[in-house]
Amino acid sequence: MNYSVVKDVIRLLEEFDEENKINSYPSDVEGFKAWLCSKEPLTLNHDANEPYWAGKENGRSAESAISTSLVHLNRYAKSYSKSAIVDSDFATQEDFIYLINLKTFGAMTKMELIKKNVHEKSVGMLIIHRLINLGLVEQSDSDTDKRTKIIQITSSGIASLENQMRKIRTATNIVAGDLSYSEKMQLIRILDKLEKFHHPIFTRNIDAKNLIEVISKEYSFIKN
Repeated sequence: MNYSVVKDVIRLLEEFDEENKINSYPSDVEGFKAWLCSKEPLTLNHDANEPYWAGKENGRSAESAISTSLVHLNRYAKSYSKSAIVDSDFATQEDFIYLINLKTFGAMTKMELIKKNVHEKSVGMLIIHRLINLGLVEQSDSDTDKRTKIIQITSSGIASLENQMRKIRTATNIVAGDLSYSEKMQLIRILDKLEKFHHPIFTRNIDAKNLIEVISKEYSFIKN
């Protein structure tokens, strides 16, 4: 038996266990295989030259470059979304995103809708109330809990979405830029990995005052 291979597998299992503390993947063989696949695009390019990013020569970290790029990309996406809803019933991109979720996934509670959009409760409630006032969504009492309101899209909401969907799809295509199909697939894998890391943290509702300190203590790979 080639014991060096066994040692490599054990090392990978240890790495998997360390990175999977928040259970982004199932703690079984299938989860391990999925984790390996998520790392494959990075492994294939391991020996490639590192890309350049602004400030690298002055010691700026890769993490700083990633964070800044994500912020910038979000702003670019918002500018295209803003253009897509000019002269429509929507005030912000969140309006039509909430409607798209209701149309796609069906009726749900207010908090389910807010969590699906990764918003704080106060922000989400303002968006929902605006959509109710516009007649784009409607609320009703839950059959199981009268204190809970169920939100669903109205026929007017569906019509408003359909009127803007061509522009919304065009805006979405522009955000993906000139990436090739394989680049899009690789980006989806990377972003999905980040989503699986951050979403469980977000749902814990850790107080902003303690958030960074708590998370940096829990994950050894985070630089202090």
